[in-house]
Amino acid sequence: MNPAARLLNTVERIGNRLPDPVFLFLWLVGGLILLSMIGAALGWSAVNPVTGDRLAAQSLLSPENLERLIIGMPRTLADFPPLGIVVTIIYGASVAERAGLFATAIRGALLNAPRAILTPIVVVTGMVSHHASDASYVVVIPLAAVIFAAAGRHPLAGLAAGFAAVSGGYAGNLFPGASDALILGITEPAAHLIDPSYSVNIAGNWFFIIGVVLVFTPIVWFLTDRVIEPRLGPWAPSADAAAPAASEKQPLTADEKRGLAWAGLALMGMIALWALITLLPGSPFVDPAAEPEQRFNPLYRSLVAFFAVTFFLTGAAYGAGSRSIQSHRDLVRMMRDGIAQLAPYIVLAFFAAHFVAMFNWSGLGPILAVNTAAELKSLALPAPLLLICVVFVSCFFDLFIGSASAKWSALAPIVVPMFMLLGISPEMTTAAYRMGDSVTNIATPLMSYFPLILTFAQRWDPRFGLGSLMATMLPYAGAFLVAGLIMVAAWVTLDLPLGPGVGVYYEPPAPAVAAQEPAAGGLAGPHTPPQPAAVPSPTAPSR
Repeated sequence: MNPAARLLNTVERIGNRLPDPVFLFLWLVGGLILLSMIGAALGWSAVNPVTGDRLAAQSLLSPENLERLIIGMPRTLADFPPLGIVVTIIYGASVAERAGLFATAIRGALLNAPRAILTPIVVVTGMVSHHASDASYVVVIPLAAVIFAAAGRHPLAGLAAGFAAVSGGYAGNLFPGASDALILGITEPAAHLIDPSYSVNIAGNWFFIIGVVLVFTPIVWFLTDRVIEPRLGPWAPSADAAAPAASEKQPLTADEKRGLAWAGLALMGMIALWALITLLPGSPFVDPAAEPEQRFNPLYRSLVAFFAVTFFLTGAAYGAGSRSIQSHRDLVRMMRDGIAQLAPYIVLAFFAAHFVAMFNWSGLGPILAVNTAAELKSLALPAPLLLICVVFVSCFFDLFIGSASAKWSALAPIVVPMFMLLGISPEMTTAAYRMGDSVTNIATPLMSYFPLILTFAQRWDPRFGLGSLMATMLPYAGAFLVAGLIMVAAWVTLDLPLGPGVGVYYEPPAPAVAAQEPAAGGLAGPHTPPQPAAVPSPTAPSR
């Protein structure tokens, strides 16, 4: 057995022994409790260089923290930022998905694709389809194979391109959506460990995710047309291959076209309404008292409501036009079903919320971040190299834990504060994490949708096995990793904006005069206002 095969077998064995992410968080909580007791006993501490507050480790078994944990358990879950954001968007997105808007729009885009540019259209459609959440796996990927076959090309090449776009290009999109709300919602409380006033909005990675689309699309196009399809050879359907569903190859019906037209009108109406509210004098979406680059932060924070309402209205308009919605009861049922499908995430959120909260109560996260940042600063490593490390760490954990939110919930309380102390914004750290999270999804059999994709492939070639799928997707994963590392390093080097008003670097407030005693819970920063900063001397260098 060659070394590559042995490595893949080892990864598979280790991954299969890992428990469900819920129990991973239980293990993390248990370890955190033990570590907090050790840290409190040994007097671990640090000084927050932003607020000047002294950070002291606190045992999670102290009376105050036990009271927080047991009595405040419902509030801890309710205050978990990603939960409210995701649930809000799902109310609208579930209507658009179940009415058929997402599937029909994707199908219409792919069915009308010219053969010469079929691959890039599949790729861009796959990345944009992330707004449909898991529906993109069960719609875009098998449909891409059907469209390739209808165009006389190898269907498995289309399946590979669709899989690479939907899963490997998970960090890419043309505009923010539920995944941005989820990941950046985890980033904000992690940033509060250092700077309680820091605000993260859903558009914080907007320009970066567009960059992912622009960089990854030509990569998938080249690999699919020049490497993967030639390797697969000419496609000849075998006698035992199942024929694809006829409905997948049919053009849009008159009802579906009417539904899309009505949905388009609803979308334009929502955009016009949001623009009107923004331009009106005294708009709640504009803060005239803020710094110029921060004035539109209320607008960016309103995007969660915008997407929720837009998905609901466009889905309802499509359903009315296509006759897939017959009454208001259908709308309620769709929202109810969407929330029901969210049950696994809500279960995970309960444990993730308590891990994040307990990490905050213990004070260990900021202490670790401050001390590690001081060590890294002494090494004088360039910012691009630091963020490349984040990409590699994300790639490694992605081999074993498929949930992006589960990994980020565990990593964010450490890496976000640490990199803020090194002058890197939380949004840039999040972007580096998302890049790493996108690379290895398509190359590991531990990814939750990998068996489903294999089933789709075997419709066209029953002999196509797990190793065949991995061998087909590995070139994409390798190319994505190289391109992702270059992209992250270039973004930092060129100091490109990550989103509206959001840059690569973080400028901390002036440090306080003296360290303050920690408030109850060990972390003084969120509770004690910063003291007035010392006035610098005229000769002091300014940053």
